[in-house]
Amino acid sequence: MESLYVIEPGSYLRKDGNCLKIVKDRSVLTEIAAGGLERLTLVGRTSFSGAVLDFLIKNRIDTVFLTPTGRFRARLLLDEAGHVQRRRDQYVSLAEEQFALQAARVIVRAKLENHCRYLREKGRRYKIEVLGKAALQIRAVSQQLERVSDLNIIRGLEGYGARLYFSVFNLLIRNADFEFKGRNRRPPRDPVNALLSFVYTMLTNEVISAVSSAGLDPYLGALHEPAPGRPSLACDLVEEWRIIGDRLVLALLNRKVIHPSDFIRRSRGQSGRPVEMKPAITRALISSYERQMQTRVKDSATGEKIVLRWLLHRQAGRFGKWLGDRKAVYHPFSVSV
Repeated sequence: MESLYVIEPGSYLRKDGNCLKIVKDRSVLTEIAAGGLERLTLVGRTSFSGAVLDFLIKNRIDTVFLTPTGRFRARLLLDEAGHVQRRRDQYVSLAEEQFALQAARVIVRAKLENHCRYLREKGRRYKIEVLGKAALQIRAVSQQLERVSDLNIIRGLEGYGARLYFSVFNLLIRNADFEFKGRNRRPPRDPVNALLSFVYTMLTNEVISAVSSAGLDPYLGALHEPAPGRPSLACDLVEEWRIIGDRLVLALLNRKVIHPSDFIRRSRGQSGRPVEMKPAITRALISSYERQMQTRVKDSATGEKIVLRWLLHRQAGRFGKWLGDRKAVYHPFSVSV
């Protein structure tokens, strides 16, 4: 097993030999062989023993802590002393204004083109003219990027393109039980936004693992400014993968796998988050996410079929090579629709 998610409220992890046990109220819920475990994600209020912590450190298991809504809280930071040259290339390259501008353009163009391609295809399939018009508008925004030499304007174009995309997102939902009135977060205020935020967080953590494995510093990027606690490079490189999260959420909604009863809703006067996924649907979402990450997709650079998770790692490595070789070209992931 490569990835383990622990989402049961009030549970804790205990090591027993070469196994990890998920325990709640003194009862063992699950026993998992620890050999081969590469990623551990703890959702909500889950704790573990000192023996488990020692095991995680010794075996260099990437461990992430998320809130119940999927928001990133913390990560067990492991030593990455073997990548000095790669990180030096990153610091030098991204400190140069022109290179940082070019990197930001590449990242934003990829995101907008993925959105454009997806809306255009769905517009044809659903025979909704508005989706095609939004795709054309996003394409026009993307075409402005080459004429821009100010990083803040590039960020503004990215934001405008995202608003255009989400202005028609509700038309992609073919389930009368759910409605999307616009993107909101921190905290999300409706079920669709709760699903999107949770999946985006999981994707961002995938990218953090990938850029760390590639020897890069996840906290220094081009498009997103450095800020305390913000993995700016991961936030940059996850942009090309967001469409994967959108497709997953839409597939679950449109197949009616998810129902309104899967969410806890609170009024403004109540304490807690406005909307929260119940544990059962959280497990189902994680299971669907893991299946998607194990699917094979085409690597446009080589033409070969590769597991999506490892393509994400491969892309992080390519970005790192670009930082050290200015003559190289970085080609972001292009979604097939």
